[in-house]
Amino acid sequence: MPAVPPPVPATPPGRLPRPARRSVLRYGAAGLGAAALAGLPGAPALAQGRNRPELTHGIQLGDPRPDGAVVWTRADRPSRMVVEVSHRPDFKDSRVVRGPHLLPDNDGTGRVRITGLRPGRRTYVRVRAESDRAESRVVEGSFRTAGGGGAIRFTWSGDVAGQGWGVNPDLGGMPIFAAMADREPDFFLHSGDTCYADGPLQESVTLPDGRVWRNLVTEAKSKVAETLAEFRGQYAYNLLDDTLREFSARVPQIVQWDDHEVTNNWYPGEVLADDRYTVREVDVLARRAHRAFHEWQPIVPSEAVDGRIYRRISYGPDLDVFVIDMRPYRDPNSPGTARYEDILGRRQADWLVRELTRSTATWKVVASDMPIGLIVPDGDAIEAVANGEPGRPRGRESEIERVLHRLHRAGVRDVVWLTADVHYTAAHHYSPERASAKEFTPFWEFVSGPLHAGAFGPSELDPTFGPEAVFVHAPPRANTSPMEGYQHFGEVEIDRESKEFTVTLRDANGDGLWSTTLTPERGR
Repeated sequence: MPAVPPPVPATPPGRLPRPARRSVLRYGAAGLGAAALAGLPGAPALAQGRNRPELTHGIQLGDPRPDGAVVWTRADRPSRMVVEVSHRPDFKDSRVVRGPHLLPDNDGTGRVRITGLRPGRRTYVRVRAESDRAESRVVEGSFRTAGGGGAIRFTWSGDVAGQGWGVNPDLGGMPIFAAMADREPDFFLHSGDTCYADGPLQESVTLPDGRVWRNLVTEAKSKVAETLAEFRGQYAYNLLDDTLREFSARVPQIVQWDDHEVTNNWYPGEVLADDRYTVREVDVLARRAHRAFHEWQPIVPSEAVDGRIYRRISYGPDLDVFVIDMRPYRDPNSPGTARYEDILGRRQADWLVRELTRSTATWKVVASDMPIGLIVPDGDAIEAVANGEPGRPRGRESEIERVLHRLHRAGVRDVVWLTADVHYTAAHHYSPERASAKEFTPFWEFVSGPLHAGAFGPSELDPTFGPEAVFVHAPPRANTSPMEGYQHFGEVEIDRESKEFTVTLRDANGDGLWSTTLTPERGR
């Protein structure tokens, strides 16, 4: 394990941290833009002068609505975020939105929700940082507002820079984001494991066929994350990749977290036995990780129901997205044989049923950070929902059964679950005709991933909710690298006229592996 770096000295008021001069980027700066390098330890001063702020990691767009979206950025010194907004690429009809101050307390990050736009319109943004003395270079982006009655296309997947596979300059970084951008999605649903805070990187890894995988490595990626600065560094690392930054400036994201934003398979109250950690209390790590997640992602915490993650994104008359959070409200991981255990918690489960019942959208997507029917072990315990036991629902299955039963009784139809987590892609159909849990409406669950991480699988299905694996694409061995294929994203298209919901499971090049089209039942 790499040596633990010394603590970072306290930052004087009014300045962002300036780490030690030693370079923490190895294998050079291939694939990195000057703006990203400007905020890195050991980066050279830019020619435009020391007093000019720089946007170090580009911009990100998030949580699109019919009237706008969230715009995120980060500056290398105290300054103020300014966004110019227009429906024209030449910005002749633009307006200026003054955002928050970008200060050391938030690691120089900030976001502003742009509102007052018209549904279904292409919108252009120019973002800069202003200080008393100068302003930064502009970073441009664009997005389409939700709604407007047109066709909808979006992608989803999860798992970035995991299992030792980081930003590889030989591949141009993380190329799957270019393949997704080529599909021109209206938004991207990031299903969790947005970083791997528990996954340090090595400079090189020799593959089974003799090829060598090379990683860019930063100080934050040389050990497991424990401090707030180290958790922040996980997101900063991913945004070193030009491909991801370009994608993030053109495609709004709806993000959620899973376990690796904190540590593998975590649950509240856990005390780690992992010798890599000096901080063993998961609750302490989770608080720091939660703060870093919200600082570095294009999400506004106050818009979530609990000020954290779970929330509803209304994307117009044909689509509502319900983002759930299976982490902070779960009971400890166990064999899952108790009569009832939480994974959502009562408040979130009630919210999910209530909001799905109220939704008038044609399609209702539940964005889940874990699959329902796949057995995901945590040693002798269960990490996800399924406990691997036939018969009546037990443990966390009982909570999911209650949710599905209540939706069935309320007549809620046209609900589709999208997820990632298991590092392969699959299509599962659930039906009470095959299940021991009998009173629920049949539904589909589509699995994608990984985006840029080790590929695994397939996992075994639990029979409780009657799943059928209609399609599976998984590697022949565990932890295959992105060089070896088996990286995936999924795509959904909702037709403007028929309202049909077409799902295509794609590989890292964007090629379709399997597809199906669902017809709305036009229920409640």
